[in-house]
Amino acid sequence: MSDGAVLHVRGRVLVGPEEVRDELWVVDGRVSFTRPPTVEDVRTVTGWVLPGLVDAHCHVGLDAHGAVDAETSEKQALTDRDAGTLLIRDAGSAADTRWIDEREDLPRIIRAGRHIARTRRYIRNYAHEIEPGDLAAYVRAEARRGDGWVKLVGDWIDRERGDLAACWPGDALAEAIAAAHEEGARVTAHCFAAESLPDLLTAGIDCVEHATGLTEELIPAFAERGVAIVPTLVNIATFPALAAGGEAKFPAWSAHMRRLHERRYDTVGAAHDAGIPVFVGTDAGGSLAHGLVADEVAELVKAGLSPAEALSAASWGARAWLGRPGLEEGAPADFVVYAEDPRADVRVLADPLLVVLRGRPVG
Repeated sequence: MSDGAVLHVRGRVLVGPEEVRDELWVVDGRVSFTRPPTVEDVRTVTGWVLPGLVDAHCHVGLDAHGAVDAETSEKQALTDRDAGTLLIRDAGSAADTRWIDEREDLPRIIRAGRHIARTRRYIRNYAHEIEPGDLAAYVRAEARRGDGWVKLVGDWIDRERGDLAACWPGDALAEAIAAAHEEGARVTAHCFAAESLPDLLTAGIDCVEHATGLTEELIPAFAERGVAIVPTLVNIATFPALAAGGEAKFPAWSAHMRRLHERRYDTVGAAHDAGIPVFVGTDAGGSLAHGLVADEVAELVKAGLSPAEALSAASWGARAWLGRPGLEEGAPADFVVYAEDPRADVRVLADPLLVVLRGRPVG
């Protein structure tokens, strides 16, 4: 498309779960539902339209060993973009990816700063590794560096115990989360086990990543307080292999990881049924590949969400939760076109017909 071209999309524009329009126009990079008065250079596309997809747990700039260079970060972002992911909540990265904001052809990123973990209690080269007395100060600093989020490591394997264990005492969490809120940031935490969740909940946590440890006793409190979860089920699928690799040295941990994996769908389904907000995240960028957003949506359907609810977790609902617009009059034209209705079969998400970012077809 030339700079003066207008994109016209006909078919079914899924503005929201209940709102469907017959067409939209892209004029000067913005969404419009009104035909422009003068149209000379028009490209017309027919299909089913969703707002640009959201991956709410994605690590651009990381691989299994830590921060990666700009060229690798670019490839990661392009892979996500071509899969239809146009908004990323980067849930912790040791790399500086601010340069991506200057690129018109790369997804928008909402950063949570660098992970904050207990000393020797997380993946090497990923996090600030500190002790509880320093937690509030580090949280405040990362809140100022990020885009409205901070990422804690709530639990990890304790090698002396031989199993998952909470990383922080409750008083340190309360002080740290209060500091983040004072800075206008929300806090999320990596949590596999149940043990870490009560203190995080009491301290005012806003979101929990993975959340495999949610129990029948904890779910009502999460729902009452509106604490969201990002289950990352495509990541949880790796638990059996992780358990097998650690069984000889940490048998209790291995057994625990297998139990969490076995009840993963029941856990997410029960959380959703109770009213806990659930959003799509792939955990790409560590050991997992980028571009898996369609797989994660399909996993949420397996966990009991309806296709429309799983789509919302990656589009309308996720964008509202993160404070970013969808398909609204005058909003930036970030959307994906599909040949078939993704509400009928979410597997359609794996094959975008057209990806439009900032008003321009890409990919």
